[in-house]
This record gives sequence, structure tokens and C-alpha cells, in this order.
Amino acid sequence: MTLWLDPTPVVVPISYQPLGLEALAAQALVRRGLTSLESARSFLDPAQYIPALPAELPGLTTAADRVADAIRLREAICVWGDFDVDGQTATTILVATLHDLGADVTYHIPVRADESHGVNIPHLAPIIDQGARLILTCDTGISAQEAVAYARSRGVDFVITDHHDLPPDLPQAVAVTNPKLLPPAHPLAGLPGVGVAYKLAEELYARFGRVDECEKHLDLVALGIVADLALLTGETRYLLQRGLSVLRRAERLGLKTIMEIADLKPANLTEEHIGFSLAPRLNAIGRLSDANPVVELLTTNDQTRARLLSVQLEGFNSQRQLLTSQVYRAAEEKLRSDPSLLTGSVIVLSQPTWPAGVIGITASRLVERYHRPVIIFSTPHGESARGSARSVAGLNITAAIAAQKDLLLGFGGHPMAAGLSLVAAEIPAFTRRLFVTIDQMSLEAQLPEPSLDLDAWLSLKDVSLDLAVALGKLAPYGPGNQSLILAIRNLTLVNSSALGWKSDHLMLTVADKDGCTGQVFWWNGNPEELPDTGAVFDLAFHLRTTDFRGDARVQLEFIDYRITDRPPVEVESRRFEIIDYRQSPNPLKTLETLRAADSGILIWAEADDRIELGGLDRNHLHETDKLAIWTTPASPDLFRFALATVKPRTIYLFAVSPSVDLPESYLHRLAGLVKFTINQRQGHVPLSELASATAHREVTVRFGLEWLVAAGHITLEVNADDLLISPGSQPANPILQHELLTALEGLLSETSAYRLYFTRMSISQLQ
Repeated sequence: MTLWLDPTPVVVPISYQPLGLEALAAQALVRRGLTSLESARSFLDPAQYIPALPAELPGLTTAADRVADAIRLREAICVWGDFDVDGQTATTILVATLHDLGADVTYHIPVRADESHGVNIPHLAPIIDQGARLILTCDTGISAQEAVAYARSRGVDFVITDHHDLPPDLPQAVAVTNPKLLPPAHPLAGLPGVGVAYKLAEELYARFGRVDECEKHLDLVALGIVADLALLTGETRYLLQRGLSVLRRAERLGLKTIMEIADLKPANLTEEHIGFSLAPRLNAIGRLSDANPVVELLTTNDQTRARLLSVQLEGFNSQRQLLTSQVYRAAEEKLRSDPSLLTGSVIVLSQPTWPAGVIGITASRLVERYHRPVIIFSTPHGESARGSARSVAGLNITAAIAAQKDLLLGFGGHPMAAGLSLVAAEIPAFTRRLFVTIDQMSLEAQLPEPSLDLDAWLSLKDVSLDLAVALGKLAPYGPGNQSLILAIRNLTLVNSSALGWKSDHLMLTVADKDGCTGQVFWWNGNPEELPDTGAVFDLAFHLRTTDFRGDARVQLEFIDYRITDRPPVEVESRRFEIIDYRQSPNPLKTLETLRAADSGILIWAEADDRIELGGLDRNHLHETDKLAIWTTPASPDLFRFALATVKPRTIYLFAVSPSVDLPESYLHRLAGLVKFTINQRQGHVPLSELASATAHREVTVRFGLEWLVAAGHITLEVNADDLLISPGSQPANPILQHELLTALEGLLSETSAYRLYFTRMSISQLQ
């Protein structure tokens, strides 16, 4: 239960008057500790902020000395980055800077599936063999003791730029620069990897007499800051403000192309567009494949190449969304089926079929929902388990994991997030010990209950575009400068509707006692529990401005609700009679006998059975009194949909499971349907039709189609339910095929398990 805390009264200084701020915005600045006119001005206007010198970062001067020498001597430099957006953008900045200054430079971003994070010797050795004399890291390397020692044994220098937590002993590199070496209050202390890379680039440009040229890279800095959830204080906020201005000019061809495909208007770009649109597209390729092409995309001046790479990113992002949705739903199902998993101080889940590339996203969503640390493991058979951890404020999850290091093969991260690996058989012992550690840490830290610190109570009539614009002056928002939390009392829910092609989001219409109504957007709100009809509740929300067809509009974004008055509970009566034929020795003969006696029975059948029995699939069901369920439903949602559509008084239950639940048979059938669609229907087919023709869920069809795309067999265009399928034109991507097949196996297993459950559950459970 989240505790709602009323706004803390504050007094706005008289000196604030020249700022011309709306009262609520001025109060928010005071709550953020900005009590002088000078601090408020530098917060609001980057032109009023005095940036720190690069040399204030420990080790940066020595790092710049070594890199500058390498440039002048034409020594081969390899920039070693990381596959997330912070690492991609940091790599791009350093590579572009070194190119500008005449360096002999190459780069390497680890492939997640093969290398994981960090600097590994098997991939470092060939780079040294090819002549590299200096390895320059960004967003990684702070724990690369073995790799640095190996390079030194071969006469190769290391310069490390990173921002992750410091190990007990730093690597013996020529230079190590990391903002964690600074006092926490220093304006550079919160820089992410891309910020450190930018400061090094700034120093290098200055040394070569090209001081102003570094500013062209600020767009990349903005991407990395938002994607890495960096604390938006001091220099980090300043760099993001400057970077957003550069992004809005859309001068970098690769980013301009991504924005066009994503239907983003550069002039109106905000940190939200980075966080929800640009960063996920860049992150997707690092999670599912090889992120090295991103550096080319962000540096190319070739329009054709930029378009091709951007389209590939779009495909990876679509697949990442599918994978994330599948893993999140499966994780929630685990928690629903085994409530004991929610009784401890940390949630630990594992599954062989969950792709390692998206478990971190799922962990983040579970933290948001359950307000406790989460660790999710991918445990493929025959391989070590790989985990992603996310935490809550005040609890250092990396420190908690480090306390179990004798069980681990490797780990690393920062207080709010970490990655780890271990032998899968050790997960139970790791979990037991982790519970003890986190319980002790929570006790020592005296972590408070989850709470919402409200900034103001409003009424629906107070919500306006003018107010949203006024509060927007405090942006960019993010960690360290959260968007204001506003609240309205005594609302009722008028209606709700699902949004998004997976129906993951909700649009709520709410009303107050005076009849005033408003709409509230709830990210990932489906299938969360909604207030009952007639219930009175308070609503907490963020207030934003949004663009729709070029027009600025106000948008309320859901945070939380609390019921203040519930309507009387109505007991639902039994809805239908079920006649059970699941154990019939000859179900087909039984069905024929029923039809001979009553021709009005509607038969729900899918896949080949639909034609053979003359039945109707899910897309053609209609209201009638008698329903025969021949094909076992693929999911409980589909079963509920059929009942809600037909509204039967009598159900004849057969539940014959189709033989398409194994990956090979499923893909064979789907490929046949796709071939027919291309040859006979010019490639056009509704997604819902393919789902009923395979007797599976639509999400399973999407994964199957994406596997065919990754195999190079087809190309796919999606417009809501409508698909356009064409013969393949791209080479196969084996890494992506493997990830998608793993996810597809998980989906098919879930459906198979539900079908088995459906054939065995009691009549009372079905009702």
C-alpha cells in the first residue's frame, strides 16, 4: 500500500518575482532546494549555468595526455564501449572526435549474447593482434583488472573512462577517470558514461585548437543521459538541456532518419520522446543483436545507409516489444500462481525460455508495481544463469549481490541496477542468502514504506493547457528532478479503453461530483485492476503537454489511485449450464448426435477443425443460447472473450486440443498460411485470422512471423490488425532467430499448459 503524503507548505522567496513563474512551479523549485534567484536561474536557463572544466574529473588530464600522444604519433586506438544507449553514444562521441583530430581509430562494442558487459580477453586479444596500441574504454572498464594486466603484458596501454561503482582496487591503467571518484556534491559526480566521454572529447578538441567543435555531439549526450536514467542535477542537467536544443535541430542524419520513421517532430522533442521512443529503438539492437552498426548510423552522411540501418532498428524494436510483453506477462503469471514469491523482501524469478536481453526491462516494471527489488534470471539449459537486478531507492542492490560473490561467476552495476551470472543450480542458495542480506540492509537503512509526495491537490477544472505549459518550464524531468505529482479528490470512473497494438495501455475517462470529466492516460495499465463502477477514488497523476497532429494538448498521466468509497458488492449468479463431454470416447460422434437433435448449436472450432466441422472461429462468434466448445482455447482471455461474445445459456464442452503446440509443427503450419497469403491474397491478411487459423494467441503469431522475418523468409509490415507479408529480402539473423525461437517456445509452452489445465479443471472452476 502506497502512502500518500500531502504537499509540504513552502514560502516562495520574494527574489523569485523576476522569474515570472506560475505559483505551483515556483513552489516546486523551493522544494528542490533552489532558494536563491541565482540557483533558480541556472536551473531554468542553461545559459546562466557555469559548466565545470574537464580537468575537474579525476584522471582526465592524464587520460587526455595519453590519447593526444597517440593521435600525434598515429598509434592505433581502439575505443571499447558498451551495448546500451549510454555506451553506444559514448563510443560514437569518442570515435567521431578521434576521427576529427586525425587519429587512427577503430571501435568495439561487445555483442551481448556472446560477451556480456565489460572487457573480455578473448575478444581483446585479436584487437591487439591487429595492431592496437591504446585501448580507450567508455561506459565500461572500471573492473577490468585482468584485461588491463593482459594488455600491459603485451605492451598495450589502457585508458579507462567509466561511471559505474568503483571496485576495491582500480585497474592498473595509464589513466582511470570516473565521476565516482569525486565528492557526491560535485556538479560532475552524477555524469553517466556518455558525459565522461564528452568531457574527454571537450578537452581533446581544446588541446588541438578546436574548442567549439565538441558541442555538435551534445545531441548524443542527451540521448545517453536520458537512457541511462542519470541524476538530473549539476552538469548532467545542464548537458541534457543543451543536448535537447541540438536534438531539436536534427542535424545528425542518423537521428533525423530514426525520428522520421518513429513519426517524431524534432522541433517538439522532449526527454519523454527520448525515453519512450528514441532510446528503446537504440537499446533494442544492443539487447537482441550487435550494437556496433549504431556507431555507423550515428556518424554516416549516406542517406541510403542511414535509412537501411534505421529500418533495421525499427524491426529490432518491434521484436523487443514482443519479447518484453511476453516475459512480463509470464512473470506476472508466476507471481499470481505462486503468491509466496511475493512474501520476501526481494522478488527472484527464473525461466529457461526468457531471453536475457529483455529481463532487465521486465525487472524494472515489476519494481514499479511491487515497490521492492527484483532479480530475474534467464536459465537456458546447459548454460550459466544470467540475471538482471533492479532496486528501490535507498537499497544498494549491487552491494547486496556482492555479499554473495562466492556463489557468482560475475557481477557488476550500481546501487539501482546490476547484472550477474552464476551456475543455475546455485539460484536457490543465492536467493536464500540474498533475502537475509536485504532484510539486514533494509533494517539498517530504515527504508520507509512506498510513498507519493504530492505537490498539489487540484480539481478537474484546474487542469488546463496553460498550467501544463507553465510546469513544463521545470523540465527536463527525470531522476533528481521528477515531474510534479498532482492529485484530484473524489472521482468516479466513467469508462476505460485499451490503447496500443498490444492493448497494453489504457485511456480512462473520469468525472467529479460536478459532472466535469477528463481523460487519463495509463502507461502499461492493462490488465491492472480498475476502480469498480460507482467507486469513489482519489487520483494521482503527472500533467504534460502533448502534440496531436501539430496541436498542443494537455495530458494527464496516471500514477496511482486510492479508493475512498466503495459501492455495495453484488453477488453474480450462475450464468450458464455446462454439459461435459471432455471424456467422451468418440467426441465427433457425440457432436454429430447433438447437431442432429438441435441444428441451432454454435460450434466454436479453429485451425483445420473449423472447416471439417463447419464451425465458427473466434472472429465470427455471435450471441446465441447454445455453444459447443470443440477446440481447446489458447488462453483464459480467449475463453472469457468467447463467453462474453456468445453469452450462452448452455455449453457443450469437448475441448479437443489441436496438434500445433510444438514449435516445429506450429511454424510449419504458419509458414503454409503465409505462403498461401502471399500467393493468393497479395500478402494481405488480418493478424486475427492467422491466430484463429493456427488456434493460437495473436502474440504467438507475431513471434512466429518475426521468426520468419529473422530467418530471411519474409518481410512484414504491420498496421494494427492488418498485415502485409512479402517474400524475404534480407539475410538471416541467427542471433535474433535464436532469441525469437526461445520466446516462441515459451509462448507455446504456456498455451499447451493452459490447454492441459482446461481439459482437467472442474466444472465449478469453468463457471
